[in-house]
Amino acid sequence: QVQLVESGGGLVQAGGSLRLSCAASGRTFSVHITGWFRQAPGKEREFVAATTWSGSRLYYADSVKGRFTISRDNFKNTMYLQMNSLKPEDTAVYYCAASPSFDTAVADTAYDYWGQGTQVTVSS
Repeated sequence: QVQLVESGGGLVQAGGSLRLSCAASGRTFSVHITGWFRQAPGKEREFVAATTWSGSRLYYADSVKGRFTISRDNFKNTMYLQMNSLKPEDTAVYYCAASPSFDTAVADTAYDYWGQGTQVTVSS
């Protein structure tokens, strides 16, 4: 099992920044990809960004490209999502996830482990 704990959510004005963290523990050697997803009220969960465990490959949704940056600190077993130029439409619960898959980073069905989520609210 892999345990994931997110932190760093909150309320911010449009144009502001937040940094989310996701600390992993347990059988982390089984993980190949870690990612961020989000779910807004009344909407389906959507992919935001992902990285291989080594950090050698990064993936971003078009909606966040150029504004969000995903990174990893493997000494701390922690993944980050730096979110800049936030928009009201970025408001959602953000989840980190971990996958043993080598095939895909975008599909949420590839992820076996999920955190509890952290709320991000962007006011206009």
